[in-house]
Amino acid sequence: MLILGGALAGLLVGSFLNVVILRVPAKESIVTPPSHCRTCDAPVRPRDNLPVVSWLLLRGRARCCGEPIPARYPLVELLTAGAFAGVAAWLGPSWELPAFLYLASISITLAIIDLDTFLLPARIVTPSYAVTAALLGLAAVGAPEPLDAALRAVVGGLALWLLYFSLRLIHPRGMGYGDVRLSGLLGLALAWQGWDCLAVGAFTAFVLGGLGGAVVLLLGKGNLKTEIPYGPYMIVGTWVGLVAGGPIGDWYLGLSGV
Repeated sequence: MLILGGALAGLLVGSFLNVVILRVPAKESIVTPPSHCRTCDAPVRPRDNLPVVSWLLLRGRARCCGEPIPARYPLVELLTAGAFAGVAAWLGPSWELPAFLYLASISITLAIIDLDTFLLPARIVTPSYAVTAALLGLAAVGAPEPLDAALRAVVGGLALWLLYFSLRLIHPRGMGYGDVRLSGLLGLALAWQGWDCLAVGAFTAFVLGGLGGAVVLLLGKGNLKTEIPYGPYMIVGTWVGLVAGGPIGDWYLGLSGV
C-alpha cells in the first residue's frame, strides 16, 4: 500500500513538477496564472489536467487548439511516480521517507532543467536547503543517534560544498557555481545516510561526468572546452550513493583488506 500510495502521489507531484520545469527557468510564477495552453493561452480544464490519463485521452493534443502536447509531460509524471514508488520501497514507512521523497522531486526537476538550460536555478536549490534540513530534523526523531546523524549531515554537506568550491577556484570554466550550490545540498542527504554513502555518491558523480564528457568527444559532438550539464551526473551519483553506498563501501573495504 505504501508503494502504491507513493506511485499515486508521484503522479500528482510530477504534474506540478512539469509546471516548475517550464516556468522557473522563464522566471515565471509557479502559482499564477493557473495551467493554460502555452500556444493559445486558453485555460486547461481540470478534466484535461489529470496526470498521464488526460494526455492519453487527448491523444497528445490540446483540446483548445489542437497543438501537440509534448510527450515529456506524461513521461515526467511517470518518472516521478516510479521514483516515489522506488523510494517508498527502499525506505519503507520511516521518518526519513518525506525527506527523500522531496529529494527525489527536486532531483528530477533540476536534472531536466539543467539538461534544457545548463542552469541549476537558485530559486529551487537555495530554499531546498531549509526544506531538507527541516525534513531530516523530523527524521532525527526516529534515528537511534539523532545528534550524530544531524552533525554528520551538516559536516558532510559542508565538505562536499568545499570540494566543489575548490574545484571551481582551480578551474572556473570547468565548474559552474550552480553545481557548487547544489553539492552542499546533495552532501547533506548523502552524509545523513553515512560516510560511505557520501564517498560513493561523490565518486560516482565524477566518474559519470568523466564518462559523459568522453562520449561527447568520441561522438564528435564537442571538444574539451564544450560545456556539458553536470547537474544530472551529480544527481545520479547521489542516488547511487544513497541506495548502494553501504554495500559498495563494504565491498571496497573487504577488497582492500581494511
